[in-house]
Amino acid sequence: MDITNRDVREITMSKKPNKEKLLDKVSDEKPVKSKILTLPILIIGFLVIVFGAYMLYAMTHMHVTSKTETSTAKTSSNSEKASSSTKKYVAGKDYKITYNNTDLIDKSTITKALDANGLNDINDLMDTSEDGGDMAKLEVYYNKDKNLLVERLFKNGYKGDEDTTRVVYDLTQGKIPDNGADTNVYYQPSWLVYTWERLTK
Repeated sequence: MDITNRDVREITMSKKPNKEKLLDKVSDEKPVKSKILTLPILIIGFLVIVFGAYMLYAMTHMHVTSKTETSTAKTSSNSEKASSSTKKYVAGKDYKITYNNTDLIDKSTITKALDANGLNDINDLMDTSEDGGDMAKLEVYYNKDKNLLVERLFKNGYKGDEDTTRVVYDLTQGKIPDNGADTNVYYQPSWLVYTWERLTK
């Protein structure tokens, strides 16, 4: 009887310490596993922060560079425009203006009409680029009966007396007539009152 009780106690006692050992072992392993998992997460997090900071810097730097390039391009195009618009063409050397029949119409009236049509801008008339006037000659005729000016424009390369364009300007209304006006009808009878000619090729 004693032996049986003793055996039972021994078996029971031997199992108890094994359970405790197992629990200790498991509790010891948990922190190690969590440490192993935490390390890659920390590394990935650090790399994400570094990469994000680098991308932010790169995008900011690219934006600043493109802004600088754009402003440089604008400045250079503005300086080109300024240099072309401030180019001084000399009357008598680069171009010639002749007034005729000044007893019929005064110079200031002709100048006002030319200003209204943009035909008094010497730089534009002399400009041979696509945006410029590219003019060789400009003749203005006065129709006294109808108080109109007929402006004949000759582009560079014109032949004979063949004008490139005609514009009618109504002096009474102070504008080009709304109906466009038939330039051939108003051209006759008219008197030549103004001529602008390019001298330099």
